[in-house]
Amino acid sequence: MENLMWEYQENAGYQAGTDLTGYKVEATDGHIGKVDKHSEDVDARYIVVDTGPWIFGKHVLLPAGTVVSIDVANETIQVNRTKEEIKNSPEFDKDKHTGDADYHQQVGSYYGDNRPY
Repeated sequence: MENLMWEYQENAGYQAGTDLTGYKVEATDGHIGKVDKHSEDVDARYIVVDTGPWIFGKHVLLPAGTVVSIDVANETIQVNRTKEEIKNSPEFDKDKHTGDADYHQQVGSYYGDNRPY
């Protein structure tokens, strides 16, 4: 079931082909940054967030399953994690971790499967 973490929730408002780059990302307790990159690969959908000054120089990878809603009109993505949870997530290095199955498993385990059944 862990691979469900890598798919958008049905009611999140995600539409395939939408470029999410530059969208603002909001945690449950505030702004965390902007989407630097996103993947539409089946069973490996995610967003990479540039946290800017909030966590200086850090990028975080958030599985698509953490996305609660996507507001295309306002270019905003809401995720169901706190800033602290995101700050403590496994460190992301875009040169080493993009497409790395072991890293994806580590991140999936960290965030757990949050899909409602």
